[in-house]
Amino acid sequence: MTDTRCVTVAVDAMGGDFAPSEILLGVERGLAADSALHVVLVGSADVVEAFAATHDRCEAVPTTQVIGMDEHPATAVRTKKDSSIVVGARLVKDGRAHAYFSAGSTGAAMAAATLIMGRIRGVQRPAIATVIPTAGAPVVLLDVGANADCKPEHIAQFAHMGAAYADTVLGVARPRISLLNIGEEPTKGSQLAQEAHALMTERVPGFVGNIEGRDVLAGHTDVIVTDGFTGNVALKLLEGSSKTLLGQVREVLTASLVTKLASLPLKGGLTALKNRLDPDTYGGAPLLGVDGVCIIGHGSSKAKAVSNALRVSAQAARGNLTDQIAAAVTDDRAQASTSA
Repeated sequence: MTDTRCVTVAVDAMGGDFAPSEILLGVERGLAADSALHVVLVGSADVVEAFAATHDRCEAVPTTQVIGMDEHPATAVRTKKDSSIVVGARLVKDGRAHAYFSAGSTGAAMAAATLIMGRIRGVQRPAIATVIPTAGAPVVLLDVGANADCKPEHIAQFAHMGAAYADTVLGVARPRISLLNIGEEPTKGSQLAQEAHALMTERVPGFVGNIEGRDVLAGHTDVIVTDGFTGNVALKLLEGSSKTLLGQVREVLTASLVTKLASLPLKGGLTALKNRLDPDTYGGAPLLGVDGVCIIGHGSSKAKAVSNALRVSAQAARGNLTDQIAAAVTDDRAQASTSA
């Protein structure tokens, strides 16, 4: 049964390369798609007030500052307290919104969520997750950039958070969880990987072992965990490979009149494949571990990505994602205390 509870999402109208026009268009589409969705639009008064005046279920919260992509994230968050990124996070902290979305500076959005919304009790490191398409169902990959250096216990905790997201947003009741490594055997990889494997074997339900890079897209698992450095490299490689391969296919199919005609029967299938590989289909990247739903969009987000990010934000809020992560972390800590 579809959950139609009313939910409010704070949206940074000023964040991203195509703000505010594409952000507003995405909000418009999101409101049209979900009759129980309410949006608090944060940004310059001339932008947010004009939009809210002509759209039901939209409230304007004017701000006077904007954090640029080139600014130091933590410094900007601390000094620009009336910026759209900071105010959006504060709306969740104050209970005026259930979730928060920004396509602005990733570092600033992460800093604002961590400093203002705070961490869930027991969470050591919030992690950025992303949903990537595979040969089967989509898979949750984390961390993809929040923590370049990790300890084994951080990675084990990422597994619990990723599992909660897979359950809440992707509908995977008992997700299979893998550790990204250079081999399948428990003794392979760095000391970090080996210690993380041992810890996850002991404390992470659904852990099925290591997964190699060549199998990430095979669809054999539901959640893949790693440190933020490795995860970011893997994500960027996947994005670049997908873009390059689709470009090469397009060149081949449009090289001559013969190939153009031959490609006509494939047009529908190729369009479906492109949409499945398009990261905009899955909305933004959730910052898991903060005390509230926070979805961070790509800087190049257009209306499609924004509307899908609103859908994911609402779904996460309705599924009580924050509470699910908190419960998983509490259970893990209790298990760790018992084992000690």
